[in-house]
Amino acid sequence: MNNRGLKETIRLQREKLTGMLGDEMHGLAIKCALQIGDRVNLESLLFDAVPRLPYCKHLYVLDAAGIQLTDNITQTAVEAGHFGRNRMDRPYMRDIIGTTDFRLSEAYISRNKKRPSFTAIQVIRNGSGERVGFLGVDIDLRELPGIKEAYQEPDAWRQIKGDPAIRSAVFFQQRAESLMDKHLDEVLPIVNELITERGSFHTKLHFSSSRGTIWLVDDPFSYRILNFDELTDPDICLAYPKRDYPERAVVPAGKVAAVFEIFRNLRFADENVYLRAGSLNIINGMVGLNFSCDGSHYMRFDEFLRKNTDFWFGATGGLLSQ
Repeated sequence: MNNRGLKETIRLQREKLTGMLGDEMHGLAIKCALQIGDRVNLESLLFDAVPRLPYCKHLYVLDAAGIQLTDNITQTAVEAGHFGRNRMDRPYMRDIIGTTDFRLSEAYISRNKKRPSFTAIQVIRNGSGERVGFLGVDIDLRELPGIKEAYQEPDAWRQIKGDPAIRSAVFFQQRAESLMDKHLDEVLPIVNELITERGSFHTKLHFSSSRGTIWLVDDPFSYRILNFDELTDPDICLAYPKRDYPERAVVPAGKVAAVFEIFRNLRFADENVYLRAGSLNIINGMVGLNFSCDGSHYMRFDEFLRKNTDFWFGATGGLLSQ
């Protein structure tokens, strides 16, 4: 998997789409300039050209003021009712005048279908170089070809600060001992068994509400909610078939228990700032933490195991200063 950033993945997709459209639209714009005052000939040109424009949903011509000179041309028909429409206020027309002769818009929500869409705009110029109109191609994101690789979430430590009202009141609250707090010596071994022997690849413990959530390799699209009684009953393991530890797992099986022991430490280390919920995904190796100050942290398991209590609750302010 190529671990490129989200913005870089989007940029490469836009480059591919520009390459598919740019030359064809430029050539078509030259032909349209010769017929700019003739609606019938313009629509005939567009209808002949639309099969050569991949993933085109609508093809149309505007005059220099952004008023539509044709109806929308689709892959199979002329879509009536758009002649005379003013498109100059649409998001894809921004920055096209005076800056470039071709622009692929940012994605936007279409006005009629309410779907994520793109529009490519090509300036139409006459033989003297004067702008006489625009050629537009609308593209529905659903109709674009899929990329070979999905974007991969980075595994660098990320902190997300939550509700400022909760953070400001953190010292006016204290951890209330939950049922799970009293029975972690029973809960944690069962959780470790579910992960290492029973196919749970993503596991989250909600300490304050004494419940757990697990995702199984056999059924990754659904999650199971385990209540306190189930989390403290070793018989729960009989409900899930024994499974080999996943080969794809980034977290070694022998490190799973250590992660949850640190969850225990973070739960009890401070009475005001404490762990409310912690999760481990053994496939991507990420630990998720949610604290009473409404701060959330995501980091790789090995980095998490290297952090000591002082990192979270040290004299420099710990969680509240991050």
